[in-house]
Amino acid sequence: MSDGGSSEKGTAEVAAELRRHLAWLADAGIREVEAAPPPAPPAAPEGDPPPAMSPDRGAPRTAEKGCGSPGLLAVREQLGECTRCKLGAGRTNLVFGVGNPAAELMFVGEGPGEDEDRQGEPFVGRAGQLLTKMIGAMGYCREDVYIANVVKCRPPGNRNPEPDEIEACEPFLRTQIAAIRPKVVVALGKFAAQTLLRDTSPISRLRGRWFEYEGVRLMPTFHPAYLLRSPNEKGKAWEDLQHVMKELGKAMGKDR
Repeated sequence: MSDGGSSEKGTAEVAAELRRHLAWLADAGIREVEAAPPPAPPAAPEGDPPPAMSPDRGAPRTAEKGCGSPGLLAVREQLGECTRCKLGAGRTNLVFGVGNPAAELMFVGEGPGEDEDRQGEPFVGRAGQLLTKMIGAMGYCREDVYIANVVKCRPPGNRNPEPDEIEACEPFLRTQIAAIRPKVVVALGKFAAQTLLRDTSPISRLRGRWFEYEGVRLMPTFHPAYLLRSPNEKGKAWEDLQHVMKELGKAMGKDR
């Protein structure tokens, strides 16, 4: 019996790997590949996404960054090669999001910068390196959380996103949050906080206070890019993150 079970498991893993490979080819724009259906389990109906089960989190993986669940994949497919605002014309890559699709903690920033636009992933530049340190100080790895932005395309010259750009993109952020269902969202900087809260108060007044966004606890704090320019404010940001840690039952560390 044990040998049969191992054989079935091995067949399933081969089939899963085949699905991942085909999804990668499709994402790369290769459409003319013919492949026999995997022997087991039966192939999914045509048009369905080809998920492969993650052994550690039990969530489907896909070739698209930040789309590790059917809900997130549906949001990404709806977004498509977006041209709903003027930012789409100047982007290199649409920056959807990255991280654990079932994260209890989600970070929302403003928009992609040059590094993010090039790599197609949020928070990978200097501000992203600081955010990764902040996440680690909270007792998480970057892979444990989910990270996204208000707008998915880089504003020219890293300028602030404009109201019409935020209006075009915000519905997709809302559905991302709904698909992930985190326990806490940390809004990084004024644009994230003001967009999610519909509040034009400055971030200095919003930070450190608990709010609610469609049933999710929300904590505004300073954006990592601002903390790089104003390192004396890091202590206040750490206070905000400690509130989040307490909410999520994480052990408190020393002040950073």
